[in-house]
Amino acid sequence: MSTPTMEAVEICDVAPRDGFQVVSTWIPTETKIAVVEGLADAGFKRIETGAFVSPKHVPQMADTAEVHATANVADDVRLSTLIPNLRGAENALAAGISDLVYVFSASESHNKSNVRRPVAASIEELGEVIRIGRDHDDFKLRVNIATVFDCPFEGRVDEDTVYAAIEKVLAYGTSIELGLCDTTGRALPDHVRDVCAGAMKRFGRDGINWLYHGHDTFGLGVANALYAYEAGIRLFDAAAAGLGGCPFAPGATGNTASEDLVFTFENMGIDTGINLAKLLSVAETIAELPDTQTGGHIRIVPRERVLSAA
Repeated sequence: MSTPTMEAVEICDVAPRDGFQVVSTWIPTETKIAVVEGLADAGFKRIETGAFVSPKHVPQMADTAEVHATANVADDVRLSTLIPNLRGAENALAAGISDLVYVFSASESHNKSNVRRPVAASIEELGEVIRIGRDHDDFKLRVNIATVFDCPFEGRVDEDTVYAAIEKVLAYGTSIELGLCDTTGRALPDHVRDVCAGAMKRFGRDGINWLYHGHDTFGLGVANALYAYEAGIRLFDAAAAGLGGCPFAPGATGNTASEDLVFTFENMGIDTGINLAKLLSVAETIAELPDTQTGGHIRIVPRERVLSAA
C-alpha cells in the first residue's frame, strides 16, 4: 500500500474497557487506575476507561466511575466511557463523565445479543442520549457501530445496511465521531478499505470524524488498520497487550495490539505520538494479570530489537 501524505494518526487505547471487560478475575481498581495513568504517560491522548453497563452482565466494569474520577492524567488526555443505552448515559453524566461512546450493531442478531434490542430501538434511543448530552457544555459523543464488516451470527454484513445505519445516526444533526468496528476480526483488508472509503465519501462533512476499531482474531489487525489508513482514517482503537474481545460475539478474540500499531506506523514514518518503550511496560503489566488472554507480536520480540527499529 502507499501512504503519500504520511499524515499522523491518533490511537485510542481501549484496554481498560474492551480489554478488561472479558477478564473473569476481578482486577483491583488501583490496578486499573495505574494502567490508565501508564497509558497517558506513554503519550495516549485518548483512553477508554470503562463502561456504564449492567454489573450483572459485565461485573468487571462496576468501578468505572471510580477509575475515571481517580486517574491522574494531564488535562489534554480524554478519558471516555462506553454506554449501550440511555440509562448508561444518565449514569455516566451523573458521575461527571461527558465523553461518551455509544454502541450499537449494524446486524440485528448481534445487537440483540449485545444490547438486547433491535437496531432501530438503539438508534432511536441515541436521540435521547444526544438530547440529554446537549445540556452539558463539555459533551462529546462517539457512536461505535459494531459488526460493520462481519457478524458472528449472520456473516458478512451488507454495505448498504451499514450505510443506512450511518445515515440514521447523522440525521440527528450533531457533531459526532463515527467508529467503524470490526467486532469479530473477520474483515479482510480490501473490505475494510472499501467500506471506510465508501462511508467517508458518502457522508463526509464538517463535524464528522471517523475511527476504525479492529480485532486480530485472524491475524489481520494491523493489515486492516493500514488499509483503513489508506482509505483516509486517521483515528484508531487498539488495546495494549492485544487484550479484549466482545463477550457477546462468539470467537472474537483480542483487539489489535496498540504496540503493534505504534511499531508499524512509526516505522512507516507515520507519527503516533506514543513512546513505545513506555507502552510496552504497560502491556507487560497487563499481560501479568490473571486470566488474561493477550495477543499481539511486538511485545514478545526481544525489546532491544523492537526499540532499535522504532
